[in-house]
Amino acid sequence: MIFFPNCKINLGLRILRKRTDGYHDLETLFYPLPIKDVLEVLRSDENSFTSTGIPIPGDPDSNLCFKAYDLLKKDYPHLPPVKVFLHKHIPIGAGLGGGSADGAGMLQLLNKSFHLGIEMGKMMDYAARLGSDCPLFILNRPCLGEGRGERLTPVELNLSAYSFVIVHPGVHISTAWAFSQCAPQEGGKPLAEIIRQPIDTWAAELHNDFEKPILRQYPELQAITAELYKQGALYAALTGSGSSFFGIFEKGTIPSLRFGANYQLLLLT
Repeated sequence: MIFFPNCKINLGLRILRKRTDGYHDLETLFYPLPIKDVLEVLRSDENSFTSTGIPIPGDPDSNLCFKAYDLLKKDYPHLPPVKVFLHKHIPIGAGLGGGSADGAGMLQLLNKSFHLGIEMGKMMDYAARLGSDCPLFILNRPCLGEGRGERLTPVELNLSAYSFVIVHPGVHISTAWAFSQCAPQEGGKPLAEIIRQPIDTWAAELHNDFEKPILRQYPELQAITAELYKQGALYAALTGSGSSFFGIFEKGTIPSLRFGANYQLLLLT
């Protein structure tokens, strides 16, 4: 069985407070986009993992796909060994949630392929145990994220009338480092209220708290949003803890963007 895990962007991200468990409470608006990996799972005699596309660093056993398998295997011991194939198209460590999408996709593939009968509520619980962003990809719709990002409230937001450009500069940003550079701050207009406003008003109020410290550390990245706005973006910002930026354009707009050789551009027109 084949699954196509998709990415997400963050429309605003606020770090509200540091918790006693070491995590941070945040507020963000997750918006899924159809930039996709390809994930296939087949019954096998032993577990194996093969990937193509963007190289995946690290031990395959530490991949979220097999962490998802191990999570379900504890409760469903009859789950057989599997052969996993992943074609990686979503940039890695880019704030697009690709790894979380793959892990959530693995949960769903195993559930369907082997008729485990896991209902939505329990699936969301498994996803939250797998990673903070994973529950989003079970619902896979625009959601307000709170807590660590795993507390989700679906919102009505349809941006299909616009084009998107994702710019990945090839810089890896440590999420732990990014959090350490932010000073938590509560208050401000709720994100759910801001996103109901016209898109061309978002730049004044819809901010990602990670953006300022990342641009201080990597000042060369400031040129990305400047160029996106120069090319006609209605709104442009960092997604997640970076390092990807995105721009929202009028439908059908194909900006003429030129960045460094290490930059990757993904267009959704």
